[in-house]
Amino acid sequence: MTKGNSVSAASLGCSLPRWVPRALVLLAALLLSACDTELYNNLDQRQANEIVATLQQRGIPAQRVVVKGGQYTVVVDKGRFAESISILNEAGLPRQEFQTMGQVFKKDGLVSSPLQERAQMIFALSQELSKTVSEIDGVLSARVHLVLPENDPLRQQLVPSSASVFIRHRSDAQVASLVPQVKMLVANGVAGLSYDKVSVVLVPVDAQAPTRRQDLEMVSFFGVWMQRDNLAQAMWMFFGLVALVLVLAGGLGFVLYRRSGRVYALTSTPAVSTGVVKASSTNVVKMS
Repeated sequence: MTKGNSVSAASLGCSLPRWVPRALVLLAALLLSACDTELYNNLDQRQANEIVATLQQRGIPAQRVVVKGGQYTVVVDKGRFAESISILNEAGLPRQEFQTMGQVFKKDGLVSSPLQERAQMIFALSQELSKTVSEIDGVLSARVHLVLPENDPLRQQLVPSSASVFIRHRSDAQVASLVPQVKMLVANGVAGLSYDKVSVVLVPVDAQAPTRRQDLEMVSFFGVWMQRDNLAQAMWMFFGLVALVLVLAGGLGFVLYRRSGRVYALTSTPAVSTGVVKASSTNVVKMS
């Protein structure tokens, strides 16, 4: 009986040549250099839409990506990161988030002092009024500062309450004509605040003209339509993947070539001694 000899898979394994991992690292670095970069994260849907729309109007391709928790991330081309930040700062985006009364006076299990509660009330009123003023068309950002002194009823001279409103707006927006309405809004929103004690400061910002539409022309790359600014990135990724496949195929072929030319020595198994019985001639006696 003959017993076959088996060769383990470990004895046939052959590591890749050293230049293959180096080539993979180089290709990965080239692909990463052509990727988009993160502009802003943890945005809600409205903020992400405003940022993407503003950047696309200026000729910068931007995309929003949904992340875990229902938040959004806006990404742009790495080469236009600085330009995107400048445009968004000019447009006042992303808009400042203001806290509501419920958020300011959220129960935390601790007993607040009267001074702390008064400071929280002033801050909450300021946040609510700033949010309302910032929603006026053409306003980029707005802040409302309140001064509500704690007057002693026994004092003869009382310090009046006052408010200052800062509005940063586009120069083409007619915000100056709304100053009386803004003062009335703030005065009626704070108890004991008179109309004459509200001051409004306007800061106009010249907005650049949007980029012409032809700067956002679409081009075709292997049947896929994309913006011209994304063409270079798509070519980097496509030809990088092709080169990666060729490198892997070459490495695999090299391994198979070396394996096919290698001679493996088979270890001989000692023959199992078996009892051999030799037949001996016997005399047959015929009985007549």
